Amino acid sequence: MNPYRSLIIDDEILARQAIRTLLQTVPSLAIVDEAANGTEAVLKILQHKPDLIFLDIQMPELDGFEVMKEIWSYHQPMVVFTTAYDQYALRAFEVNAIDYLLKPFNEVRFYQALNRAQERLAQQRTQPQVDALLGQLLRDETAQPEGAYLRRILVKETGRMSLVNTDDIRYLDADGNYITLHTSQKPYLIYDSLTHLEARLDPATFVRIHRSHIVNLDYVAEIETHFNGEYIVRLTTGQQLKWSRSYRDNLKAFYTRVT
Repeated sequence: MNPYRSLIIDDEILARQAIRTLLQTVPSLAIVDEAANGTEAVLKILQHKPDLIFLDIQMPELDGFEVMKEIWSYHQPMVVFTTAYDQYALRAFEVNAIDYLLKPFNEVRFYQALNRAQERLAQQRTQPQVDALLGQLLRDETAQPEGAYLRRILVKETGRMSLVNTDDIRYLDADGNYITLHTSQKPYLIYDSLTHLEARLDPATFVRIHRSHIVNLDYVAEIETHFNGEYIVRLTTGQQLKWSRSYRDNLKAFYTRVT
C-alpha cells in the first residue's frame, strides 16, 4: 500500500527539521515537500495534494488559518497545527484540525498526534464509498423543488459527514467564505458565502441582521434599540448580536413573525 503523503509547513528551519526527523522514522509516511511561509504553503499543498500537513499558525504572508481558507475548497488534507501559542487551540479544532501541537513538543506527544491522523487516514482509505455517498447527498440536498428552502445542511467534517436541521440553527456567523452554524449541540463549520446561503433559507424564519450574521427568529427573545439606528438582538440562549443599520429594513420580518 502506498505511503501517506505529508507536507511540513513552518517558517522556522529548526522546527521543520525536527518534524522531518520524526516523520522519517515512520515507513507509512512519505514527505513530499516543505514550505517556509503561507503563500508557499498554499502553492505546494495544491501542487502535491498531500494527505497530511503539519501546519504552523504564525507565519509570514499568510498565517495557518488563512492557508486553510485558501486551500479548503480545492483540497482538504488532514491537518496537525503546530504553534508556540496556546491561545489558538480552540480555533484550530473549529476548523477541523486533527490535533494541535504546542511547541516545544516531545516525541511522545508528536506520535500521539501522528497516530490519530493515521487512524483517520486509514478510515478514509478503507471507505472509498464515502465520496460517492457525499456526492449523492449533495445532489439530494440541491435537487429541491423551485421555491423550496433548505431543511437540512450537509456538513463535511474530517472523516465523517453530518446533516444539520435548519430548525436547530440558532444563528449563522460568517468569516469570509466560512460560515459557522450555531446549534444547541455544537458549532458546525461549512464553506459557503452567507449571501448564497441566505437565498436558500426560509426568509420567514432566517433574517440577515448583519453582513456576518443571520439569525433564526425562533430563538430571538427580544430586540433592544441601540444607537445610530442599530439594535441589539438577544437570543433565548442569552447570546447578543448586533442588528446593523444596513439591514434595518429586515426588521419587518420580525413584526410579520409575531403578528
